[in-house]
Amino acid sequence: MKIDLANPAWQQTLPPARSVATDAPVAACAFNRDGSTVAFALGDGSVRLLPADFAVAAPEASAPLHKGVVLSLVGDPAGDGFVSGGDDGRVLRLAADGTATELLAQKGKWIEHLVAHRTGAVAASAGKSMFLFRDGEVREFGPHPSTVAGLDFSKDGSRVACAHYGGITVWSLSKEVVLPPRRFAWQGSHVALRWSTDGKFIATGTQENDIHVWRVAQATDMRMQGYPAKVKSLSWTADARFLYTSSQPVFTAWPFSGKGPEGKPPLQYGDEGAGLMTVVAAHPTAEFVAGGYDSGELQLGDIRTKRSVVLKMADGSPITCLAWSPDGFKLAVGNDRGDLLTIDLRR
Repeated sequence: MKIDLANPAWQQTLPPARSVATDAPVAACAFNRDGSTVAFALGDGSVRLLPADFAVAAPEASAPLHKGVVLSLVGDPAGDGFVSGGDDGRVLRLAADGTATELLAQKGKWIEHLVAHRTGAVAASAGKSMFLFRDGEVREFGPHPSTVAGLDFSKDGSRVACAHYGGITVWSLSKEVVLPPRRFAWQGSHVALRWSTDGKFIATGTQENDIHVWRVAQATDMRMQGYPAKVKSLSWTADARFLYTSSQPVFTAWPFSGKGPEGKPPLQYGDEGAGLMTVVAAHPTAEFVAGGYDSGELQLGDIRTKRSVVLKMADGSPITCLAWSPDGFKLAVGNDRGDLLTIDLRR
């Protein structure tokens, strides 16, 4: 990906974009497996599907699929569509044409978190349980000590980690060899979770405005403090050298190469003044990161040059989700007002 943030063109003009306005807040966004379609999960129960190609006209909005708010959304790793979860307790598989198939119904529970793995598996949280969808089967894992507040697959897809009150639980997904879950304890509520892209670390954001990180093999841990708000968004760089976190006024990345971040300050860069970051998303292959603010501003950062540029000006509506296309050239953005934005970074 060739982007030079020192180029005056990046500093002076905003990149090409397509914007669609809706009347419902956006909870999540995602691209499908081949990057041809981008989807947005909305507060009115609908999932809006848009062509990633700006030359193709955006279709009209379809009827709501969920009876309530759509809370979570991922690209379907086993098809050309998406998987969505709602506060109606349903998990739906959506085809590229928008038709839906129900995978799970858990009355009275919210499907707040979904994650997908390239092997074709999808995991969902529902109350105190985690559900795994793979090869046409559904398996339940749990119960956990409290509602599952975050989950993620290991690098190879053989395990899923779940965040909850008092720490995290790691489940082996093998059906041939049944292993007991591993418990990693740390007092308090854990509100977000991301497994590192090299499989060595699991990071969580906590209720105490800090982040906690475990070394998986050694089961040792570390704590990084000093945030002004709860860290609800975590994103590892593709090479796992840095962990980006939200809830700071600038890009904040903890170094995990060498001996790790213990006793070291985080790498911070970018211009202050836009507010606090609500969501961060590291690029899938390159050393860039996108950060959305509670003011509505969107920035792109380059960790090599410590430069940043504005991709979207502040408009007062907090950015709620970010998603990169598989090729890394397009970025989906949703906000609390209901604006659906797709940005093309090729120039």
